[in-house]
Amino acid sequence: PIKYGREKVTIAAAEGTYTGQYMYAGKTAPLFVGNILPVGQMPEGTLICNMESIPGDGGKYIRASGAVGAIVAQTASGKTVIRLPSGQKKIIRGTCRAMVGVVAGGGRPEKPMLKAGRAYHKYKVKRNCWPKVSGVCMNPVEHPHGGGNHQHIGKPSTVNRFKSPGRKVGLIAARRTGRVRGTKTIIDKEK
Repeated sequence: PIKYGREKVTIAAAEGTYTGQYMYAGKTAPLFVGNILPVGQMPEGTLICNMESIPGDGGKYIRASGAVGAIVAQTASGKTVIRLPSGQKKIIRGTCRAMVGVVAGGGRPEKPMLKAGRAYHKYKVKRNCWPKVSGVCMNPVEHPHGGGNHQHIGKPSTVNRFKSPGRKVGLIAARRTGRVRGTKTIIDKEK
């Protein structure tokens, strides 16, 4: 027997979608914000989000709030070139699906946190990385920069690539330190 059922899914919302909007997924879905279709079916220049890396994995790339990617080119072999939010280009199969549009919630990090409690709750659900205590505040048993009668590092903050893992704090294997002065000449030299 054919059974009809409803499946509830939680998915990243695109900017401009609204409550009660019909969203279509599949090859024949219209190219409209919020719809999901294979990247091979989209024209070049389409802004996309929530993109799959392998067909059918449900979306792995371009999911952070306000993030957006773009379709750069369609190749003859059925692959698609995508520009990721970082600016990096990625080649994926044309059958991978993506949502049309920009992820909602852009500009979220621009609002100042204003108080410690907001930072506390933000990182409580993420991972244990807040508050950050400076190494020079600690004792010598806790950190290579700890100890001494004043809060100072007491040795160069650059550290050798081949030092033991416990000593690797500060600027690890730094090629250069300090302020970047005269950027133009440095960029020209690198080229």
